[in-house]
Amino acid sequence: MDLDDLSKRIAAGERRALARGITLVESSRSDHRSQAAKVLAALPKERQALRIGLSGTPGVGKSTFIESFGLMLTAQGLRVAVLAVDPSSARSGGSILGDKTRMDRLARDPNAYIRPSPSQTHLGGVARRTREAVALCEGAGFDVVLIETVGVGQSETVVAQMADLFMLLLAPAGGDELQGVKRGIMEMADIILVNKADGDLKPVARRTCADYAGALRLMRKRPQDPETFPKAMMVSALEEQGLQDAWAQMQELDQWRREHGFFEGTRSAQSRYWFEQDVRVALLAQLDQRDVKVEMRRLGKKVASGAVDPADAAAQMLSVLREG
Repeated sequence: MDLDDLSKRIAAGERRALARGITLVESSRSDHRSQAAKVLAALPKERQALRIGLSGTPGVGKSTFIESFGLMLTAQGLRVAVLAVDPSSARSGGSILGDKTRMDRLARDPNAYIRPSPSQTHLGGVARRTREAVALCEGAGFDVVLIETVGVGQSETVVAQMADLFMLLLAPAGGDELQGVKRGIMEMADIILVNKADGDLKPVARRTCADYAGALRLMRKRPQDPETFPKAMMVSALEEQGLQDAWAQMQELDQWRREHGFFEGTRSAQSRYWFEQDVRVALLAQLDQRDVKVEMRRLGKKVASGAVDPADAAAQMLSVLREG
């Protein structure tokens, strides 16, 4: 593989080259990992897309929202990349990867690129290499990168470590829905979007939006936000209502953070976070080595039979790893 040629074609915006590059960064093979690093290093560093993370409860309409929102952006002349992370089966490792089917109109737009990726049972539903796929999309000249995650919860907040803005998409419901959304992800959200604000659900959506707006006011203020953020807004992806207002708010928040020095600081902190995560993953990968697996099974049998305490077995296993 000619890595220099691949990097140049990605930088020129060739979709097939971008797809090949993302396949490369998603590979777990050691030779592919080194090749991916070279491709990433050769891409233009001055290109910066607006990275928008999007999470929400299942069935809230994330795909419909992304399609309507993406089409609105492409109509304005912007190039939009969508990295949609689908849940992988813990049993088979397989994934449906149906986002291109659910976003058929956006998939046909020449200014849009949709890449479904399996979560590979990674914590938070964000594929381990999604961050590098984002960098490839930036290098390919996309203006906006949307990162969709598989669900909502404490673990989903990992998407905030690779996004400039974090949107939480929710559906209209009774007041009890506040109890179904964990505080951790609400503290990460920059804007809460109450979707399906149309038809008979519009009054319910208005009440839900007011509930979340009130909850956000009770939370501790973050230094990277102006006075009016975070906020809750109503949108209808089906009727394409409120999308322009939501985009205006995203641009306003992004501009404020850039002007006050938070944009670069956040990206630097994210780079450090992913460095530490890669070190942890590399250490865990040592457990997959053949001799280590043998020792793990041996100690596991002893723990299961009660011959060794779990803590003592863990200490012995760590000792084996240090010696190796």
